[in-house]
Amino acid sequence: MATTSRPRTTGIRQFLDPEQQRAWIEGKADLPDAGERSESLEHRFKYAVRFEKLLRRPQAKEVLAILGIYGPNCIPIPRRTERTYWSVSCLPSTSDKPLIRVNASWMELFTLYARDDDLGARFILHLSDFTTDGSATPDRLDESFLEQSVATPENVSHFFPRGADMFVVKVRGAASIRQFIANPRALRAIRTFNLTHMNRGRNAYQASHCYSIADTMLGE
Repeated sequence: MATTSRPRTTGIRQFLDPEQQRAWIEGKADLPDAGERSESLEHRFKYAVRFEKLLRRPQAKEVLAILGIYGPNCIPIPRRTERTYWSVSCLPSTSDKPLIRVNASWMELFTLYARDDDLGARFILHLSDFTTDGSATPDRLDESFLEQSVATPENVSHFFPRGADMFVVKVRGAASIRQFIANPRALRAIRTFNLTHMNRGRNAYQASHCYSIADTMLGE
């Protein structure tokens, strides 16, 4: 008799069922994480020089402080999923010259840049989380919410990249970056987008993961 195979569970669905994921997005669940991290000392040392270089930047203190907020608030079960389902790169060698970049699957999630002695950030998100009617229609963008989610309206800008339900928010200044992450609606949007891509499968950027930066994100 023929048997039917079950669809393979991908991403962090193997750790969190849909109800747990929805509860985490809404801030209604304290998810149990792994007690210990799985790491390679060889890989840790690979990016130690870049980490030391970052620490000499005038923005280093704020970078680590913001990542200390982003890690526990924006990534589900970060210890259990570290490197395999998300990663953070330190001074990645890309043309836009970021200080750090957080990735999942094949997607950039969050990037910090030097802006003189301050910081700039780029969040990639679902447009439907920022429209007045929940659609992925640019004309329905809730611009007043965006302006109110940062310290001053001029500290936020946006654009619509190619791709369905995609939205890029650029925030200027460490204070506004903190305020954006702390805003309940923006935080739900960040969590939703991050889960979308962590559920798509294993992280394609494992080779560039910087454990020294991740220490801060994991409170170590």
